Amino acid sequence: MVIKMEKFIPVVVIKEMGETDKILTALKNSGINCAEITFRTACAAEAIKYAVKNYPDMLIGAGTVINAQQCEAALAAGAAFIVSPGLSVEVAKICKQRNISYYPGCVTPTEIMAALDLGITTVKFFPANIYGGLKALKALSAPFPQVKFIPTGGVDRGNIDEFLAFDKVAAIGGSFFVKEALDKMEVEK
Repeated sequence: MVIKMEKFIPVVVIKEMGETDKILTALKNSGINCAEITFRTACAAEAIKYAVKNYPDMLIGAGTVINAQQCEAALAAGAAFIVSPGLSVEVAKICKQRNISYYPGCVTPTEIMAALDLGITTVKFFPANIYGGLKALKALSAPFPQVKFIPTGGVDRGNIDEFLAFDKVAAIGGSFFVKEALDKMEVEK
């Protein structure tokens, strides 16, 4: 299943299930209908399953997926897409078999070539601020014109418009979307 790419992909860390509704409601109220729920916590799979069931109009994916076991758990929970901080061949194969979009972290030409060999043309560029930001994306786009990027890490309100103006940026990922949405919800109370 190839998903319709959202422009904003909030990186969501659910530490306990009680946070799920608050965070997803805040995102929806801010006009963001997507969430990448990370596998950094013990309740990640449960949070994804809950989100998929209770927020059917949102695109719910799994992030920080680093191995086949986490990928299988995320897909069993209903994740619509998978994101990794790096490239996992095992995860790529599972996603390809299941026709699920996979966005691996790739920041070097070698990593991008490995992704292309696996049929992946949209990659996460993480951490964007450490690996050269927009200048690096523009340089990498010259030899890889078929690749789109999802910069994450170091993207914020101060530079988001510059990233979005570059036609090789498919979307922006970041935890700052969650903080902004929650802050906005608090102000509106």
